[in-house]
Amino acid sequence: MSIRSSFSVLWWNPFLGKNSYIEGRICKYSTAAANEEPIKAPLSVTDTQLLINGQFQDAVSGKTFPTLDPRTGDVIAHVAEGDAEDINRAVSAARKAFDEGPWPKMTAYERSRIIFRFADLVEKHANEIAALETWDSGKPYEQSANIEVPMFVRVFRYYAGWADKVHGLTIPADGSLHVQTLHEPIGVAGQIIPWNFPLLMYAWKVGPALACGNTVVLKTAEQTPLSALYVSRLFHEAGLPPGVLNVVSGFGPTAGSALCSHMDVDKLAFTGSTDTGKVVLELAARSNLKPVTLELGGKSPFIVCEDADVDKAVELAHFALFFNQGQCCCAGSRTYVHERVYDEFVEKAKARAMKRSVGDPFKEGIEQGPQVDSDQFEKILKYIRSGIESGATLEAGGERFGTKGYYIKPTVFSNVKEDMLIAKDEIFGPVQTILKFKDLDDVVRRANATRYGLAAGVFTQNLDTANTLTRALRAGTVWINCYDTFDAAIPFGGYKMSGHGREKGVYSLRNYLQVKAVVTQLKNPAWL
Repeated sequence: MSIRSSFSVLWWNPFLGKNSYIEGRICKYSTAAANEEPIKAPLSVTDTQLLINGQFQDAVSGKTFPTLDPRTGDVIAHVAEGDAEDINRAVSAARKAFDEGPWPKMTAYERSRIIFRFADLVEKHANEIAALETWDSGKPYEQSANIEVPMFVRVFRYYAGWADKVHGLTIPADGSLHVQTLHEPIGVAGQIIPWNFPLLMYAWKVGPALACGNTVVLKTAEQTPLSALYVSRLFHEAGLPPGVLNVVSGFGPTAGSALCSHMDVDKLAFTGSTDTGKVVLELAARSNLKPVTLELGGKSPFIVCEDADVDKAVELAHFALFFNQGQCCCAGSRTYVHERVYDEFVEKAKARAMKRSVGDPFKEGIEQGPQVDSDQFEKILKYIRSGIESGATLEAGGERFGTKGYYIKPTVFSNVKEDMLIAKDEIFGPVQTILKFKDLDDVVRRANATRYGLAAGVFTQNLDTANTLTRALRAGTVWINCYDTFDAAIPFGGYKMSGHGREKGVYSLRNYLQVKAVVTQLKNPAWL
């Protein structure tokens, strides 16, 4: 059975408009401008302090740390370095705001109005926010402005709409009883966000937590603290009461550990590596056994079947891996290609990678900016060397791009085997590994032979093949003839060691609510 007509669109982001299909986005630019002077960022940094109890303030220690421009390694700003004492202050403010403040006692409609006003303010300041996100993280400005800031707004509006629709049930029970359930906010939520999508991860966590009536202590990634501080100021301009949202910039072993271990934090949410997720879970268990949701690493398979339109499959697989400089937890980082089309696919994937535009992310038309920092840069180059040494064929890239900043050439390996590190480990960079498979049983077995289970992609024109793989692949999301297609309503999360729980959609609300059963004895009820 053919499903060509059902799945002819490769990828569409609703924030880029109806003509934004990636099959029409073949790169027109070269990598000739490797060493041009960086474009001056079109804004100045104003928010560098911790946000505690509605006020920007220095860390108790007075310490700061530099956040760097990935294009050059130069300092953008010095940001307050929070530690355990600052976490204590932030948690105390959040606890007081929850126990005594107006936020959980407001009507849900009033809370939703504040969240809607915040979304409007973000939209008003969209250009500055997008520029700040690009400056701090290195992602292309066009990506920040056209995809991530609009998605941020959409997620908050989605959860603003949910605020007054959270309710329990009335339950029939045996006997003369009236039974109801209450869905109550869980209390103080500790949240830790990563550096690869600072704005979106802020939205995915803060949005549902506040919509349910909780208060929040958010720890930003030390590599990318700026956008969270900026938008949190706008949240207070929208009318958010003091103490409801507290933001602490700092490092994992100090601020992050203190937040996870805090006895007055009622719930944790973490996005980051699987190894760090284990530490978060352990600290939560050793303290007050607080519940934890985890969105962790991935090594997602992208499967190109023998009936695929190879040109379209190449473009989609390229996008699935190289989007956001490859720094995406659900990147399609194991490209499995059927043996009948393997050689053609490899040649075209190589050509596409060599045409990818790399350069200053503020420059129009740039697809790939620098990696986030020197640690990530060196880690990726180490994996590339490992791939070469283990016998994979380097088809493209394989080295740094230019002489300044943390740029890496789009890299493609063919003849990759499962026992190679580049096929097993999460590289988190612009390195595509292409593996050959024979049939569906073969690819399912190999695709599932990983500790991860975050996402998977399937490219086929056959409905039966799509249905078989959808159910066989052990992953939290399976994209059929599309990839990285996100929506505020679509849940996201992993199987196995890719995490616990789901973010986005109605499923995320469950992370921030407790269910209370209320049972009342009835006297001489008229009916049961």
